[in-house]
Amino acid sequence: MRVLVTGSSGQLGRALAAAAPAGTVLRACTHAELDIAQEAAVRAVFADFVPELVINAAAFTRVEDAERSPEDAARANATGPEVLAAACRGAGAWLTHVSTDFVFDGRQSHPYGVGASAAPLSVYGRTKLVGESAVRRELGERCSVVRASWLYSAAGGFAARMLALMKSAPELRVVSDQVGAPTHAAGLAGVLWALSVRRAAGLWHWCDSGVASWYDFAVAIAEEAVHLGLLAGAPPIVPIGTADYPTAAARPAYSVLDKRATERLLALTAPHWRVALRATLAAAGPGGARP
Repeated sequence: MRVLVTGSSGQLGRALAAAAPAGTVLRACTHAELDIAQEAAVRAVFADFVPELVINAAAFTRVEDAERSPEDAARANATGPEVLAAACRGAGAWLTHVSTDFVFDGRQSHPYGVGASAAPLSVYGRTKLVGESAVRRELGERCSVVRASWLYSAAGGFAARMLALMKSAPELRVVSDQVGAPTHAAGLAGVLWALSVRRAAGLWHWCDSGVASWYDFAVAIAEEAVHLGLLAGAPPIVPIGTADYPTAAARPAYSVLDKRATERLLALTAPHWRVALRATLAAAGPGGARP
């Protein structure tokens, strides 16, 4: 199977490349190698490589920066997926596209199903919603759109930022009233491959099991990193409210995703986020392979 992975320099793109099934003919393109919003560039790659499957891991994920640069966010998150989808339609290729829990407003108090009404609060969430809608409009039943939450790896996302700060900051203040489910990049990559191989059409949700606040997540990162010898010690971590940490982008207070349909289809159970965190950090430690 000939597979094109976009956004290959990001944490998810690297995880996708590492998890490629045996026999896959893989072309992994960084943003520098392929800007998915450039129609001519996309056409050229399709003509040269002729993919049967495209997994789109390219995105503008810097939530704060998206508020300051909405055009850039829209180009990557909305225009790019539409261009890719049109190219896949023309080539008869399957597209698996990654979206986000930030399409929801967080006012719900139980996990969001795929049919829940989307009402994004931020430029990031709005542009991702436009992108996933464009993909489904262009391709109908020839695509998988997968929403994931709080994606991280030892080399990217919240975990990597916290590890870096814990090495130098005398104290960390972390929001405790925003709740979601961390998702390790390697696990999401495996699910994306499984859905793609099955040509599982429609909208899907994925995250690790359990729930956490950003504060809970930070405390767990510190404890696991110290236990694994990645840190000699960790600074105090102080819980604060969203109001105590004003940001340009509004974030959902609750964005846990209901992934049960995906688990049933794939006959698997997502690991608890704390178990996945431990495994992710252990793989990045001495003697481990960085995820």
